[in-house]
Amino acid sequence: METKKATRFNHLQKWESTLAACIRCGYCFEHCPLFKFTGWESDAPRAKLITAFGLLSGELELSETSADKMFNCFYCRRCEAACSSGVTLTDVFTDAKKDLVEMGYTGPGTTSITEPYCAQCLLCVQSCPHEARSHGENGIETDPVKCQSCGICVEICPAEAAKIVHTFGTGKADLIDASNRFLDTHTSAKAIVFACNWSYYPDLQASRLPESETHDRDYEIYVNMCAGRLETETLMAPFINHAWGVLVSCCPEDDCQHKDGGKRAKKQVARLQSILKSLDIDPERLQVVEIPNGDKTLFQAEIDTFIDRLNALGPIT
Repeated sequence: METKKATRFNHLQKWESTLAACIRCGYCFEHCPLFKFTGWESDAPRAKLITAFGLLSGELELSETSADKMFNCFYCRRCEAACSSGVTLTDVFTDAKKDLVEMGYTGPGTTSITEPYCAQCLLCVQSCPHEARSHGENGIETDPVKCQSCGICVEICPAEAAKIVHTFGTGKADLIDASNRFLDTHTSAKAIVFACNWSYYPDLQASRLPESETHDRDYEIYVNMCAGRLETETLMAPFINHAWGVLVSCCPEDDCQHKDGGKRAKKQVARLQSILKSLDIDPERLQVVEIPNGDKTLFQAEIDTFIDRLNALGPIT
């Protein structure tokens, strides 16, 4: 007996054969920052594809829960790079969101929102690389279909009114707390490395052995969605907690997925280097490097060079 299709999913309809092409291998979820943070496969790309297929076929009942999962995505496209079937997952998710918005579901998921105390300076509207923010009768509004959760609006908002509700470990407070825990619990800790998710390809979820979570290390890598969204407090907090240095990786300027994210990161680092110098702290303790997409060898070489430099400088006294 043929299952009746959910005719409400008009945009998702064109992906029916693509959804069937997914072989459920699971390569995608091993690279997903959401899954790496929560450990729940329901947050992973494979689960979203299964959810989309279920909604389209009518085998899955549409609910707030199933809809909300579709709005959780940072558009890092690591899932697409790993997909053995060549599925353009983020395009599928975007069309699913189009249908859901038309049916009254808007997330927010990882979509940025604007708090009522917004000063309406329009900086976020002007800076959004995806043209997802606009100014309307109700103030600043975000199109949940266009928003790719890069967080640039969060970084640039002077009133801190732009927010991403579900940060999955990538927000300012998340990164500061995580780096502080590492510095507090590792006696050999010297550096914090903030890696852009676009240029740095994270290790496979299953590739880290349990003992690697506890043995002493010189540095720890924390993945963020765009180097351009790293805020002053995030970059300076490790120094307050006795780090020897902070390294930031960004995409090459001509290959930034979030429009000038690398330029913003370099400008931010240069400004903070001046502050460090004024405090008689060697500005070389804060560095930014360009890493092409997925070049882990170069990234590791840059980290090793940075750690060697810190060893030569010694701790901050």
